[in-house]
Amino acid sequence: MENKHPLLHEIEKGESKSLEFKVQLPTSKEWVKSIISFANSAGGKLVIGVSDNRTLIGLQHFDLFELMDKISSTMHELVAPTLLPNIYIENINGVELLVIEVQRGALLPYYLKSKGKELGCYQRIGATNRLVSQAQVIELERQRNHISFDSLINYEVDLSTLDLTPLQQRFAAHGKPLTPEKLLSLKLVKNDNNTLYPTHGLLILLGFYEHVEIKCSRFKGTTMSIFLDKKEYTGDLFQQIENAELFIKNHLHLRAEVLGLQRTDTFEIPFPAIREALLNAVMHRDYSNFGRDIKIGIYDDIVNIVSPGGLPNGLTMLDALKGRSEIRNTVIARVFKELDLVEQWGSGIQRIKEYCTKANIGLPVFSESGDFTDWEFPRKIQSSNEVSVASDGINDGINDGINDGINDGINHSSVVPKNIQPLLTCIKHSPSLSTKVFAKQLNVGTATVERHIKWLKDHKVIKRIGSNKDGYWQVLNNEK
Repeated sequence: MENKHPLLHEIEKGESKSLEFKVQLPTSKEWVKSIISFANSAGGKLVIGVSDNRTLIGLQHFDLFELMDKISSTMHELVAPTLLPNIYIENINGVELLVIEVQRGALLPYYLKSKGKELGCYQRIGATNRLVSQAQVIELERQRNHISFDSLINYEVDLSTLDLTPLQQRFAAHGKPLTPEKLLSLKLVKNDNNTLYPTHGLLILLGFYEHVEIKCSRFKGTTMSIFLDKKEYTGDLFQQIENAELFIKNHLHLRAEVLGLQRTDTFEIPFPAIREALLNAVMHRDYSNFGRDIKIGIYDDIVNIVSPGGLPNGLTMLDALKGRSEIRNTVIARVFKELDLVEQWGSGIQRIKEYCTKANIGLPVFSESGDFTDWEFPRKIQSSNEVSVASDGINDGINDGINDGINDGINHSSVVPKNIQPLLTCIKHSPSLSTKVFAKQLNVGTATVERHIKWLKDHKVIKRIGSNKDGYWQVLNNEK
């Protein structure tokens, strides 16, 4: 069986970020915008001789070599800096097509000479050419010079006025003191004319900017019509991530599996997969756009994580799915690596799929929609052996008391002291939360939580499964 022509396969999938087709070359020269857009994005092809319904028409009535010369001269006349596309003839099943192919340019940004950078610069967003803003022109210039936004100095902020405690505590917890030398080596601060200034990366990590926030919503049903819960998290980036994780956990169902006398509770979606997607959204979002934020939406049918900024630096969706990595925020990424929040560049998408495959649930969908990236995790319909304890998460569990936790037919309240019962309920509802988060939920000190956990362990009410970092608490059903 003869293999399908690669270009035909692309055409059959339709126009995209890297493909556009036309029946013939327009006389208006609007097609030049497409070439500029491709060069400023991830590269692409403009195919001449294909109809809107993807039928191969060909260019049998044209002198193709004359047309190729015309395209070259038009590009030289209209585009700056000089852009040299690859122009060639492709024969598919006897139909001759003309292809104008351009790679992502090295001299960004490209623009129409007659309009200049400010009014003549375009990028490819989905299957359309979009005029870019002045801020985006500046971003393209940074990309040309391999400079990330988060590595730039903010001269308007006095370093001495910043509270570095959240960052210092995170590094100390990993046995890595955040010394002045470390701040410099990580480019969290930079020296300019013998004065230290914070970079955007440091200010983003500290949550200094208003747009650095995560908005979380739980909706009723499968639309955004009715809110059931809504939170907006600000502060340092690490606390935002922890709060967002807690919000998601509070609105996920737990699946209860009973084998013999042992019961195991797991989230309907493997939480390491969701955490990986959340970290990906935080680390790779476009922080240079001050008007947008990360949004998490939980519906009856999906968990949705949306991050502003398309795939960075000319990365295509096919590249990303194959494991290629392009880092938009080098300072933030380096800090995340130092704190073991990421393992290996380019492995996140594959790990997410592996988590979901191992859990035998539907695979999530990762997509680029306009200048946003989007994760959608399908929610599994509960079966008869699953117990929902998540409608309003931990808070409901505390309010309902221990009665809501008696899912295995054994009354724990007779053996667990009354002052420890709220913690046990929290553990039943969200077994993988940290001691610090439990303390915050219960409005008690961490020492109290640690003491109560020790009692529950000593009396064999709970046991730890896995490591302190990635494990969870299992509630036993054989309490004495």
